[in-house]
Amino acid sequence: MDRRTFVNLTAATAASSVLSRSAFAQPAPKAKNVVLVHGLFADGSSWSEVIPRLQAKGLNVTSVQNPLTTLPEAVAAAERVLARQDGPTVLAGHSFSGMIVTDAGVHPNVSAVVYVAARAPDAGEDYTVLAKTFPAAPASAGIVFDGDEGRLSEAAFLHDFAGDLPEAKAKALYAVQWPFHKALLAGKTKHAAWRSKPSWYAVSTEDRTINPDLERFMAKRMGAKTIEVKASHVSLLSQPETIANLILEAAGQG
Repeated sequence: MDRRTFVNLTAATAASSVLSRSAFAQPAPKAKNVVLVHGLFADGSSWSEVIPRLQAKGLNVTSVQNPLTTLPEAVAAAERVLARQDGPTVLAGHSFSGMIVTDAGVHPNVSAVVYVAARAPDAGEDYTVLAKTFPAAPASAGIVFDGDEGRLSEAAFLHDFAGDLPEAKAKALYAVQWPFHKALLAGKTKHAAWRSKPSWYAVSTEDRTINPDLERFMAKRMGAKTIEVKASHVSLLSQPETIANLILEAAGQG
């Protein structure tokens, strides 16, 4: 990162975090609903370790099956689920689905947003440009394409995506990996829910899929209540208790 880029990002972070702190200063309404969204290289079952922990606290939980086609279609899928909720709802996303949380999080049913090692762009921001201001995470070199469909190679999945899971479990997750369309990566968010909704962020300190310093930058910029988890990119599977507790806090149940 050159000095000019660093100065510009620092100034933008300071201005954004002042604005977003006012949103976090407003306590989130107590929520009884939680909507979860998965990212790339996964499906809705990636939340399988978190869901029963939330349900045990009496929360109504729905895991969205992200189509991984285009950003507008992915946002629409989340919005349809949000529209079915009957009151304040925490919207939580992992990895790429932070884009969806950022856009769909302005839905009136959403009381708080939670990012788990997730992208958190500003409205209209080119996330790819933002990410390039930090060293690339190793997993990016492991993406392979068949035409317009992308997947993570097995080696990258096991080492760079789910490196702190038992190998047998990581291989099972690799087997159900859902491909994404190239068009999905070109999308830009129209909104930035974290500017108006209380926000939480879980940084994965051992992440090899998104640079942990990029995660810290985005969390600081949004003024989010932030925790650091010694985990790979999939902290929702390797440390589900910690992630569930963060969501419970956002729901006013912590």
